[in-house]
Amino acid sequence: MSVNSAEPADRLEVVLVKAGRTKIRYPAELLRDDGDRIAVRAAWAGSGVRDFGFVRFEPGDVFTEYYWRNRWYSVKEVRAADGSVKGWYCDITRPATRTGPELVVEDLDLDLWRSADGRDVRRLDEDEFAGSGLAQRDPQAAAAAVAALDTLEALARSGGFAELLA
Repeated sequence: MSVNSAEPADRLEVVLVKAGRTKIRYPAELLRDDGDRIAVRAAWAGSGVRDFGFVRFEPGDVFTEYYWRNRWYSVKEVRAADGSVKGWYCDITRPATRTGPELVVEDLDLDLWRSADGRDVRRLDEDEFAGSGLAQRDPQAAAAAVAALDTLEALARSGGFAELLA
């Protein structure tokens, strides 16, 4: 019997939680975990095409995703099936937690998009964030979320995420 002992260490299940419920769960290849930052690669986990108007996520797209245990965001490099970079989608989240084969991330509604050429930087879902009630339930978390979005937007507008992801 042949056993691939590297298999469990090389795979993670990314679990995205929103408002206390699992929003999506998908398999990912673990690229690196240095104790602070976790990098994974995963195929587009959505069903079919998701057209935001400014970008389309579709089957064949590959996401290289970066999560931190001490930062309130994740950054996802999005590549088309042909390998070309579409851009970076950033989620504002509580710091990630990894327990065995699961990487759990709590989505706080705010997002940021930066196109591959850097010309399109946009804040997303601020209305959802305002409607979530987080500012009333947990003002410190809400302030950390807004600060994280401001940080990512400044990085996106000043040349991108290269240093952050190196």
